[in-house]
Amino acid sequence: MLEIDMMDETSEISEEQWTDIEQLLQFAAKKEDITSGAELSVTFVDNEKIREINRDYRNKDKATDVISFAMEEMGEGEMEIIYEEEAPRMLGDIIISVPKAMEQAEEYGHSLKRELGFLALHGLLHLLGYDHETEAEEKEMFDKQKEILDAYGLKRAE
Repeated sequence: MLEIDMMDETSEISEEQWTDIEQLLQFAAKKEDITSGAELSVTFVDNEKIREINRDYRNKDKATDVISFAMEEMGEGEMEIIYEEEAPRMLGDIIISVPKAMEQAEEYGHSLKRELGFLALHGLLHLLGYDHETEAEEKEMFDKQKEILDAYGLKRAE
């Protein structure tokens, strides 16, 4: 079972939404064969906070919907993390803008539940090494997202 540390800095996420996101991430972890005990965090923020993070870490001075920081992804000049056998696998952090999720749910004509699920899953897939820098990577990642969301029951129309 995936260990998920969730924080809501906006006080906008209901207990039901919290549970929905956790259950979807557990479902996706099973589908992706993530070993039991792996850990990640999900933080819900406002547009100003995600804009600040996007500016400071990605040099993009605008609000975005989701940002992921993968612990297992090595950046330039970083040392590889070597785990002892007993240490849990640390996947990383997912940060979601609640106002952006609300805007996009309305824009795309589906529920906030579906949009929050999509963003959380998108973040998880980034933590697992999926990306969308090239057309081929984008197709692989988006196909994986659709497959998991559909299997879970969060189809686009919902």
